[in-house]
Amino acid sequence: HAEIKHGRVAMAAFVGYCVQANGIHFPWTPFPGFTEGLSPPEQWAALPPVAKWQFLVYIGILEALGECFPAGEHYALGGKPGVYPSLKTPNDQMASCGVYPWHGVPFDLFDPLGTVAALPEEKKERGLRVEVNNGRLAMLGIFGFLSEQKVAGSVPFLTGLVKPLPDMEIMGPFVGTDGVASIF
Repeated sequence: HAEIKHGRVAMAAFVGYCVQANGIHFPWTPFPGFTEGLSPPEQWAALPPVAKWQFLVYIGILEALGECFPAGEHYALGGKPGVYPSLKTPNDQMASCGVYPWHGVPFDLFDPLGTVAALPEEKKERGLRVEVNNGRLAMLGIFGFLSEQKVAGSVPFLTGLVKPLPDMEIMGPFVGTDGVASIF
């Protein structure tokens, strides 16, 4: 379950890194203080601390929903790994606790277009294997980018293609801020 989840995050991170590193963004200013030409880690560092906390709180809410209200049996108790509870309609456990997705998003995180549900089991099994392998590759890819940015020449294929970072701590998302105090 953890590998599937981290693979999904890594795939999103890899695609996001490639898009941002090539200067592609919405036509409006994404956040106050946005500067053109920053690398993805520099963009993260430029975010106001409250925006960083919004990311982490949202991820925490999704984690809590997935752990407390699993779709079917919990993955650690024999349930299917990688399946996430519906955000469109509450399951029985969510409804009995009064927890209901209040956001109005018309799709789910797992199978957002409803295409996987109609597939035969063999195709679902193969799709999961492909997803796990793609996730593994994306994990290598995103850390390859970050490694090359931090230590120039550490990934020979990326030498000269990835902008080197100034002195910043990639793995410290709140380094240079006052942590929780910076919100208030």
